[in-house]
Amino acid sequence: MTVQSAQPAQASQSTQSRQTAEPDIVYTWTDEAPMLATHSFLPIVRGFARRAGVSVGTADISLAGRILAAFSLADDDLARLGELTQSPAATIIKLPNISASLPQLKAAIAELKALGHEIPDYPDSPSTPAEREARAAYDAVKGSAVNPVLREGNSDRRAPAAVKAYARSHPHSMGAWSPESRTRVATMGSGDFRHNERSVVVPEAGTLQIRLRPADGGDPVILRESLPVTAGEVVDATFMSAVALDEFLARQVAAAKDEDLLLSVHLKATMMKVSDPLIFGHTVRAALPGVFSTLRAGCWPRPACAPRTGWARSWRV
Repeated sequence: MTVQSAQPAQASQSTQSRQTAEPDIVYTWTDEAPMLATHSFLPIVRGFARRAGVSVGTADISLAGRILAAFSLADDDLARLGELTQSPAATIIKLPNISASLPQLKAAIAELKALGHEIPDYPDSPSTPAEREARAAYDAVKGSAVNPVLREGNSDRRAPAAVKAYARSHPHSMGAWSPESRTRVATMGSGDFRHNERSVVVPEAGTLQIRLRPADGGDPVILRESLPVTAGEVVDATFMSAVALDEFLARQVAAAKDEDLLLSVHLKATMMKVSDPLIFGHTVRAALPGVFSTLRAGCWPRPACAPRTGWARSWRV
């Protein structure tokens, strides 16, 4: 999450008139995991800000919101924020958002259509003016569409030369380092995404089929019937072993207790994709085994009570 205050710039009269109605702070709605954090963190921000007489509003820059705005089915909040960045008074709290890949874009389109929104499919090979127009609208949404607008094209996060020069001339002193301050880093040595990864180079053009072989020896489940590939294309696949993950987490929880260390879990393999909530659910069960084995006994066959759905939801069931 970044808090951005825009630098002073000349703004048009129309832009300035719209900004008069803007809240003091704009908090962005985004996708997936940050949305879960928003529902817990945004009320706290508003509570503190309200005491100081500071208003907090929201703007939808999620992938779904950007798609609907592209077809005039929702307000274009991203464009509005782009104008707002021209004001020296603008303060925008921007949470991480999806730099939408084509599969993510198509999945969002399908979900929006299932909810009743009348938007076109993504045309892979547009041949009519309508398809070319739809393709152009979608192409403007996918990829890193947010940062260039809010950062005015500057997505370079490296420190400027002047900042580096100052740091070299004024090195920060870390002070005395106590040997009692202990840190231990542990990573999975087998069974995770990294160690299970396999890649092949396709020798000739054709189609592939993606199948899941159940661990219990059951019949394979077809996940993708036909995946076109070209000659020389690299196909990569991996998986996480739930058994290996649970064993690793159990060892680390026990070690943290024995060594009197704070347990901190970092999920870096897939960022905010679908596997992170599942891995986090395994972590919660490992850290709080007594809670999930006794207090909620008999609940776990119900999907809503799985740890990956969140503590609050599990507790309500």
